[in-house]
Amino acid sequence: MGKYELISRYLCEFLGQEVRKTGLQKVVVGLSGGIDSAVVAVLAHRAFGDDLLCIKMPSHYSSMSSLDDADELCGTFGLRSETYSIEPMLKAYESSDMSPLRIGNLSARLRMVTLFDISAREGALVLGTSNKSELMLGYGTLHGDLASAINPIGDLYKTEVFELARYLGVPSSIIDKPPSADLWAGQSDEAEIGYPYADLDRVLKRYVEERHTVEEIVSDGENSQLVDMIVTRIYKNQFKRKMPLIAKLTSRTPNHDFNYPRDITL
Repeated sequence: MGKYELISRYLCEFLGQEVRKTGLQKVVVGLSGGIDSAVVAVLAHRAFGDDLLCIKMPSHYSSMSSLDDADELCGTFGLRSETYSIEPMLKAYESSDMSPLRIGNLSARLRMVTLFDISAREGALVLGTSNKSELMLGYGTLHGDLASAINPIGDLYKTEVFELARYLGVPSSIIDKPPSADLWAGQSDEAEIGYPYADLDRVLKRYVEERHTVEEIVSDGENSQLVDMIVTRIYKNQFKRKMPLIAKLTSRTPNHDFNYPRDITL
């Protein structure tokens, strides 16, 4: 059995077990037309069939190609989908002095508000679509695209998500285009971060998985600026990977020492 066949089987089983432990049977996924949400949607469809609902949430900044790619994915795999534009909500709030970063963060949070509202309507859980590269670098919006109930791809680097997408049969129109959160016109993930994912993942794996020091990685020929940027972002953005920090005042503080197993039998 190949690597990605094994991973896909495990993730489908993981999704099925973890969602149903909550007493729910359905899931919703925000479908952007990008590779991360495409992979999560295909895995979720394998696990839940028509109990998966994909939600497309364009704005006036979204490219038509992203919607076309999302539609192609739904057609290829027979995914149920609905479209809810966030444009009215975004226009009601945004102003002429808002930076692209603020508009992007607001867009991500409006989309997550929409997803969680639909999940309440459907009696479903929201699945996350952030990969490990994004999570380690803090490349995401707190309470926006980083929010979810369960995330099946959070331990897969972006380059691994590409490989899994090829195994799953995700359309080439999605796999071959430059990664983009599509938060504003012409936005590019790699341009915004400053390096290709191939370089980012290579250093991340050495630092995170293999536990090499910065000095060892640089001495082996990696760009020192790249390494320093990655390590700085890992520690700077740790707060995005944790539940809100609670000041400890008692002997049983939530998230400190008041953690019960999720699988406890009531």
